[in-house]
Amino acid sequence: MNPSSDEWLDKARKVLDIEIDALKAQKNSLGDAFVKAIDTILKVDGRLVVLGMGKSGIIAKKIAATFASTGTPAFFVHAAEAQHGDLGMITGHDAVLALSHSGETAEVCGLLPEIRRRGASIIAITGKTGSTLARHADIVLHIPVTKEACPLNLAPTASTTATLALGDALAVVVLKQRGFKEEDFARVHPAGSLGRKLLKVSDVMHQGKELPMVGIDAPLKAAIMTMSSHRLGITGVQKKGNLVGCISDGDLRRILETGEVDMNAEVNRFMHVNPMQISAEKLASDALRLMEEHEIMVLFVQDEKLKTIGIVHMHDLLKAGIV
Repeated sequence: MNPSSDEWLDKARKVLDIEIDALKAQKNSLGDAFVKAIDTILKVDGRLVVLGMGKSGIIAKKIAATFASTGTPAFFVHAAEAQHGDLGMITGHDAVLALSHSGETAEVCGLLPEIRRRGASIIAITGKTGSTLARHADIVLHIPVTKEACPLNLAPTASTTATLALGDALAVVVLKQRGFKEEDFARVHPAGSLGRKLLKVSDVMHQGKELPMVGIDAPLKAAIMTMSSHRLGITGVQKKGNLVGCISDGDLRRILETGEVDMNAEVNRFMHVNPMQISAEKLASDALRLMEEHEIMVLFVQDEKLKTIGIVHMHDLLKAGIV
């Protein structure tokens, strides 16, 4: 390790110490204003608009994304763009979370009178409780950071860290109060790994006209035609609306290999009884595990009344990214 390496590590640790101190101060500053902000966000009829400029704008964008992905309709508005038309995105039904550490950012403060005229609530996140932003706000969340990690005490570092953490605290408390669950998270992250893990069998199964099914007295020919038209490699056999058996393409090959096939024989002579089924409310990953354990490619799907309502194929699970 060269001599400068120790110095670099020491400087990095000092930066982290300063930011840790900022987070501790932020934690200790929480009080009634935070509670009022939570109450306002929960009661808003419209959306949460997160407003910022510069480095605060970058933090504002992340806070808006966190809220939007955890059950609170939210979006970011760039303060300068709002001065040139994007202000029209804000309505009287919304709540505005406005970020400015100085509380005097011209682009942000210039919007405040019009936002108030529209009737939107304003929640300020600022380091200056006597600033223009704070005076126009209904609720002021203070960022008590006096020392930045920047040696010049100029570049926003500790203050942006504390602001981001405060935004996370707001979003997490709100999502818990809303009862936001993993399933809800998956719905707004359909392409994400968690979204795929939380897909249910009902999300990927074939149902209705896509369900290959014949009656127990149907001829073998009808079962073959049904299997061919649905292309799932299997046909279910039902009696009085209940699944009682199935014939797979593997069964069909074995039947044909005997050389003595009566295409008009009733399908119940060839079927497997009581085929394996899974609940529609089970996770798709559970279906994959069951298929792997039993070395099968297809499962029939039941509803809560044990009525067969669908079918899921291994290929459907792989296509959905269930691995």
